[in-house]
Amino acid sequence: MLDIKFIVDNRQYVKDCLGKKGFNPENVDSLISSYLEMNKLKTSSQALAEEKNRLSNSIKSASAEERPAIIAKSREIGEQLKKEQEQLSSVQAQFDEMMLRMPNYPSPDCPVAPDESGNVVIRKVGEPRKFDFTPRDHIELMELNGWSEMERIAKVSGSRTYAIKNDLAQLELAMHMMVLDKLRSHGFTVITVPSISKEKPLYGQGYLPFSRDEIYYMPADDIYLSGTAELILNSLHADEILSENDLPILYAGFSPCFRREAGAAGKDTRGLVRVHQFMKTEQFVICKNDIAESEKWHQKLLAISEEVLQDLELPYQVLDICTGDMGAPKYRQYDLEAWVPSQNCYRETHSCSNITDWQARRTNLRYRDNADGKVKYVHTLNNTGIATPRALVPFIENHQNADGSVNIPAKLQPYMGGRKVIGK
Repeated sequence: MLDIKFIVDNRQYVKDCLGKKGFNPENVDSLISSYLEMNKLKTSSQALAEEKNRLSNSIKSASAEERPAIIAKSREIGEQLKKEQEQLSSVQAQFDEMMLRMPNYPSPDCPVAPDESGNVVIRKVGEPRKFDFTPRDHIELMELNGWSEMERIAKVSGSRTYAIKNDLAQLELAMHMMVLDKLRSHGFTVITVPSISKEKPLYGQGYLPFSRDEIYYMPADDIYLSGTAELILNSLHADEILSENDLPILYAGFSPCFRREAGAAGKDTRGLVRVHQFMKTEQFVICKNDIAESEKWHQKLLAISEEVLQDLELPYQVLDICTGDMGAPKYRQYDLEAWVPSQNCYRETHSCSNITDWQARRTNLRYRDNADGKVKYVHTLNNTGIATPRALVPFIENHQNADGSVNIPAKLQPYMGGRKVIGK
């Protein structure tokens, strides 16, 4: 959510920002008109309420002859007040809905483009492996090593589900343990969170009202399944006023995650790339309201994710995401993509975002500044720690051997019982 007073005072700037993100700039005019009408109705309703109270209080001291007229006037004002309050309620609801749909401003340093074609590769790290044998894709490797039950689990749980076993199941858990240990060494608090949420936190994060079709909803319980620990962590301190001394708060959140992938029909339907349920370790930061501070943490989160991919010995590239591809909540976004040999391209493994105070305004999360004592909204940031099974795809494909076995990098070996190779 944005600051409406800033929007009113900087109309053209806000319209330019929305245009860069692919949103209709004219919505700003509608929002401001609604805001001004709402304020006018609030002022008018308050004046009517005060007049009605004055008349009601004057009845006792009025003469018998004066009372009927005063009572009649009070009733007339009461009816007018009722109509204005109903109108105010309608305008307020309209204004709130429009505010919830206002995207965050993009950083002036973001590439400006309408879609993913405008994303910019900042750097590439590592060289894609040149095989001296015909490499297998991850599905073939799983079948060869008896690491999955993809066909059987589809009969039980439907499409885009997975069941992996033995070495691959252990590898999945080992990746998360390695990343959680890394994050703890960087000062993060390791926390496991539920995979269910009430509706309000989805508005707080920004999933709603933008992406309702991507979310699993259980109407009998009026509860939603979470697509990331960020959802829960973002509302964990909702409506609190923290001390600046409490900041930054660093969370390494682990949880099972659920996404309908409704907008991805026909894409990656085989294997482990796009599944409805997965496991994710999420980096989440709450820091003070200072763009230099949050951008510092943004770079820190990015560096940690690069460490993860380097520890996994995967070739990768870093993308600066353009305005039209970054989504409503984002101020600045970087994606990391690992090389997938079978697809001869890089595929996303991490998404690193600075949200500034956009989420905090929606969750009413604030802190008291040490310097001036003022209460301010915090900045929030998030980044993938590791998400599986997606990360398993580039991992086993890049580290495969001719016989179908898979090498384990040195940094991951302690989490695999010291094993250097798994499979055939």
